[in-house]
Amino acid sequence: MIRVVLCDDHAVVRRGIRDTLQEATDIRVVAEADSYPALREALRREQPDVLLLDVDLPGRSGLEILSVLHDEGNPVRTVMVSMYPEDQYAIRCLRAGAMGYLNKGGDPQALIAAVRTVAQGRKYITPELAELLANHLQAPEGGELHDSLSERELQTLRLIASGKKLSQIAEALMISPKTVSVYRARVLEKLGLSNNAELTVYAIRNKLV
Repeated sequence: MIRVVLCDDHAVVRRGIRDTLQEATDIRVVAEADSYPALREALRREQPDVLLLDVDLPGRSGLEILSVLHDEGNPVRTVMVSMYPEDQYAIRCLRAGAMGYLNKGGDPQALIAAVRTVAQGRKYITPELAELLANHLQAPEGGELHDSLSERELQTLRLIASGKKLSQIAEALMISPKTVSVYRARVLEKLGLSNNAELTVYAIRNKLV
């Protein structure tokens, strides 16, 4: 039996994933979490084989959590799930130690296949991600400017481009408004932009929102 812990802050999404996995007789969701503290407790208590981890969690993001687990040497095998297409986050997730990446709006059967594949210690790569990886290898060195952004900086960029105010961003990321301002300044500097309007245009052109 493959033991799975599911971490997503949306109850409806968790229910949908859980219902899909229940179709497989060899997979069991042993715990669910909607935040980093709840996830830590679930991992300690259940010691699962596979973790399904949402990329876009409030407070500490899924990518940050993945990095922490990797640094701690936690053996759980992680599949990142997100509403964002592969070209925005997949490579970043694999670099951070994920063993797979799935779009929440994709084929439900791919979720079962991913859990089974990752539980065997193998990476799960969709055809779309395989093509993306191939194109990435062929691309000139340097890549996109936003590839240099940290996870927090990328979150800040996306939230600003989505029209969120500084105070709303601070609340969503569970950090102070002053810290948000620091991240915004870093983003503008790294991307060579001057203001939020230019930042929003950049995000739209690069399909980051």
